[in-house]
Amino acid sequence: MSAPEWSGDMLDRPEMMAAFAAQLRRSLAESAEFVAYIRRDAEAMWKENPPEGYGSFEAWWRHRWVTSPFAEIQEHLEAAAALTFRLEARYRRGRHEIPQTRQARREAAQGRQAPALPHARDYVGRPPAPKQARPSAAAPDGDFLDLVHDHGKKPA
Repeated sequence: MSAPEWSGDMLDRPEMMAAFAAQLRRSLAESAEFVAYIRRDAEAMWKENPPEGYGSFEAWWRHRWVTSPFAEIQEHLEAAAALTFRLEARYRRGRHEIPQTRQARREAAQGRQAPALPHARDYVGRPPAPKQARPSAAAPDGDFLDLVHDHGKKPA
């Protein structure tokens, strides 16, 4: 059974990102183990079978020169495998946790705001609503000029 083909849109779901990081980590760890195996063989070969004609210093130098890149490659692969945890965490926070927090804040802020006023475009083409005068319980009957005229007189 072959591994699934990965594409970026599959990583939108947190469980798929976790699966991808685990698969990548496993692949890097296997590669690091393979390099470690080759390194052990190369070091043992050079140690037990130094090429003829080399002095001890030259044999040591060639041994170091040949086998040290294996050690560096192995270190880099192990560091890359460790970085998959950071990749997974950053992706989870950046693509899922932070946007969900922002959305929750936005929804909470919208809930606190007053309801929006209707747009002017909703009233285009409509006749204006008739205005009704509010009757006041304290206002006396009569017209305005009588009210002003009577206001100047002092009650007896």
